[in-house]
Amino acid sequence: MSNSTVPQFWTLQDWANSYRAGARPQDLLPDLLSRLSTDDPAWISLISADALTARLQALDPSAPLYGIPFAVKDNIDAAGLPTSCACPDFAYLPDASALAVAKLEAAGAVVIGKTNLDQFATGLVGTRSPYGAVPNAFSADHVSGGSSSGSASVVARGLVPFALGTDTAGSGRVPAGHNNLVGLKPTRGLVSTRGLVPACRTLDCITVLALSVDDAASVLAQMQGYDATDAYSRKAGAPPTAWPARPVLGIPAQTNWFGDRAAEAAYQAALSRLTSLGVDLRMIDFQPLWDVAALLYDGPWVAERYAAIEAVMRDRPDIVHPVVRSIIEKARTFTAADGFKAEYRRMDLARRAEDLMTGLDGLLVPTAPTLPTLEEVMADPVGVNSRMGLYTNFVNLLDWSAIALPGGMREDGLPAGITLIAPAWNEARLIEFGRLWQAASPWKRGTSNLALPQGERVVDGRHGHVTLAVVGAHLSGMPLNGQLTERGAVLLESTLTSAAYRLYALPGTTPPKPGLLRTGEGMPIAVELWDMPVAHYGSFVALIPPPLGIGTLELVDGRHVQGFLCEAWATRDAADITSLGGWRAYMRLRAQNAA
Repeated sequence: MSNSTVPQFWTLQDWANSYRAGARPQDLLPDLLSRLSTDDPAWISLISADALTARLQALDPSAPLYGIPFAVKDNIDAAGLPTSCACPDFAYLPDASALAVAKLEAAGAVVIGKTNLDQFATGLVGTRSPYGAVPNAFSADHVSGGSSSGSASVVARGLVPFALGTDTAGSGRVPAGHNNLVGLKPTRGLVSTRGLVPACRTLDCITVLALSVDDAASVLAQMQGYDATDAYSRKAGAPPTAWPARPVLGIPAQTNWFGDRAAEAAYQAALSRLTSLGVDLRMIDFQPLWDVAALLYDGPWVAERYAAIEAVMRDRPDIVHPVVRSIIEKARTFTAADGFKAEYRRMDLARRAEDLMTGLDGLLVPTAPTLPTLEEVMADPVGVNSRMGLYTNFVNLLDWSAIALPGGMREDGLPAGITLIAPAWNEARLIEFGRLWQAASPWKRGTSNLALPQGERVVDGRHGHVTLAVVGAHLSGMPLNGQLTERGAVLLESTLTSAAYRLYALPGTTPPKPGLLRTGEGMPIAVELWDMPVAHYGSFVALIPPPLGIGTLELVDGRHVQGFLCEAWATRDAADITSLGGWRAYMRLRAQNAA
């Protein structure tokens, strides 16, 4: 921190720890507010000192987000602050906070201010605002990404631990990728959009920008939920199955980097890292997805943007940013018949997109194909902006979910991003993948050199239960799995060990068994975590024959659990099957060779 009384780059856990240690919001937040200014183009408005004092006095110390400051994109209502959508003449003072904001406030979080955006959430570059362009947090010469530009900037610079953005065409993901952040875009309708000034009401999502996956997940957990007063709110679908031990992700067979070799190299490095973690990457034809994306700006969906601000476009078009106005004015060229035809086209393409997803756990794409300079955007504001949405524009039209993650630093020192895309209601899977990626390829906090919290995280089993990691014949569906289930054990999740292990096929074992050995150098190995009553644990351990035993395993996300290990001597004549990533892959290969 540059000043000991002004927290910077704190995660939610850092804030909670500070309060547990005796600090008070009344001690920290007024000082934080005093250091912020609307001269900073990332901010449009800030809470007044008096309003902040009143809010702090009403806080409940037992609330889950007690005293944690956050920022809100200025197309989302926050009581006491004007909503401008980056158009001063449009601004109004809302009677109440948007439901998503109100839920966070009820959980103890404190809105510190409203952030800049591409006007009326129309853009992916962060330059289309009368309050000024928001530069990249790492480089004053490059774009921040939009439209949630201000929200990304204030988190990346460590001013607040999280901020709300919105996402219609990628606005909650592109700025995350450009600023070394997590951008979590939930399924449409999981978070109520009541109190959001719409861009395209049928597509809009309220999103989270945060320093870490855990922080984004914690915020989403507070915001989500069905809202009977929002016609576009939806009750969540069935939760997804556990993330498989060897996930299969589709990647684009054809890529266009628009000459940005640094972006291409960063993405290829991320793919290599994922392969080493046991992820199966399969090239697929993205053309149907790009055909979907073309409907958003080149088709009649632009009329929905017109509908959102129809009175402004009809009566006061001069108050709209020229680039934004030129885009929305295209709505006048479309008819109602064009709208229906485009919807028929979208449904045809959605069926093809579903077919593309067959056999895949998700898609893994660069968050954006390039990171342009402000000068490049000014020279070609529409063309450069369109490039930003190459891997984002189709997601909401297809009713999918996504998480943008830091993908490493480019060779020029700027951030790169990767995005996992999955079907609707897959937020739990997105978060699980994000945690695995964060543990395996950790990033710094925003623009700082500070590492994210790691620490030794021990799996907390239920009282009277123990959590056990199994790696071979006890996996679900394997010959010895009944030794778990007959003792009342329940499968918790599929995950990976850290990269410190090697896996061997032990000779002469019946049924065939592996040996997991910690060598310090290896790769993540697929395991399952099972919850077992302690009363039956002893009888289970008594069944384990040498050279196998139970010890402490380190997981890929830093947690430590009890699990199967092998004595080193038994691996001398055993086949090293580490490269396969797990026992299931070995058994499949063994069966193929025997056929």
